[in-house]
Amino acid sequence: MSGFIRRVVAGHDQNGRAVVLSDGIAPHLKTNPLRPGHRSSDIWKTGALPVIIKAGEDDPTLQGPRTIHPPKGGTVLRIAELQPESEEIRNLSPEKAREVFAAAGNANAAQFGKGGRHPMMHRTESLDYAVVLEGEITLVLDDEDVQLKAGDVVIQRGNSHAWSNRSGKVCRMLYVLIDGQFDEQLAGWFGKDDGGH
Repeated sequence: MSGFIRRVVAGHDQNGRAVVLSDGIAPHLKTNPLRPGHRSSDIWKTGALPVIIKAGEDDPTLQGPRTIHPPKGGTVLRIAELQPESEEIRNLSPEKAREVFAAAGNANAAQFGKGGRHPMMHRTESLDYAVVLEGEITLVLDDEDVQLKAGDVVIQRGNSHAWSNRSGKVCRMLYVLIDGQFDEQLAGWFGKDDGGH
């Protein structure tokens, strides 16, 4: 199943010259039957830092399992479309919310029922840059909501959050996810399995 975002990958040919390695629809599309209408496409990912750059490498988005968090020591560039929030999502039980995150690759990320006030509340042990490309979205935190519009940028630092589309229109988001590690204080607060890998 292919994605919905055009992706141009530049790199090197066998002589070291800059060339287009691929140009087309990003091949990895992720949907979740437990979250109708939501779709996301990993545009690129890395497995370690510093990133080893090779000529003509295989597409890393097609390797390994797709998870909500970046690979250990790696990064993910992802674009997602979030449909207007349905009554079904708003009324999920904590158990069903955990199933949604399990289907996305990380049941431990789910925070609903652990103090999270929205069924899609989650936490990953990562540094995330989130950019609203199109539409509007509400960032739900533990004690406050933040209204965001196209062009706004959010920096998530391993914090619990949810994305709630209350606008009535599709919202398109760009995420850069960077593997992280909680310091001793945060690890003590959240535990090792709370949002990790």
